[in-house]
Amino acid sequence: VWCGVSVGVICSVVVTRKRSLLFGKVLVMTCFFGFVSPGLADVAGSPRVIDGDTIIIGDTRIRLHGIDAPEQQQLCFSAGTAWPCGESATAALKLMVQEHVIRCEGSKEDRYGRLIGVCFAAGRNLNEAMVRAGWALAYRKYSKKYVAAEQKAVDGSLGIWRGDFVPPWEWRKKRRN
Repeated sequence: VWCGVSVGVICSVVVTRKRSLLFGKVLVMTCFFGFVSPGLADVAGSPRVIDGDTIIIGDTRIRLHGIDAPEQQQLCFSAGTAWPCGESATAALKLMVQEHVIRCEGSKEDRYGRLIGVCFAAGRNLNEAMVRAGWALAYRKYSKKYVAAEQKAVDGSLGIWRGDFVPPWEWRKKRRN
């Protein structure tokens, strides 16, 4: 809103009205570094991977938008044998972010206070990469963006698609009940 008017007008209004020094500094920085969309958060840094669809950068916990990966304790089945697919999904995301500065874009928080974001490593969309590799499902309840990537994983029997599994949202629901 402030930067919708010319930079000179805004900065002179701040000076003439003698607003707080902090407000003036923030406003001038906004004018020099570009427009800021209300509620938009860009976070960048070295991530700590929590599970296949959640990372932490600094103090910001980020839930990867539009995907749902098996939970840490979740098991999947291949040829009748259980395997720790939740741990495997976490390991896959760790491998994808390894030694990269990650940038996440988001504008909303979920009910747990996590930023809902799309994250990138060296220009690669991590949300899509997790689905395409078969380590997460397209979370159609929130987005249809990764459905085509999921189909590629299904067709290639990649990741969790190599056997049987309970979708993560159903697995969580059963654990709550």
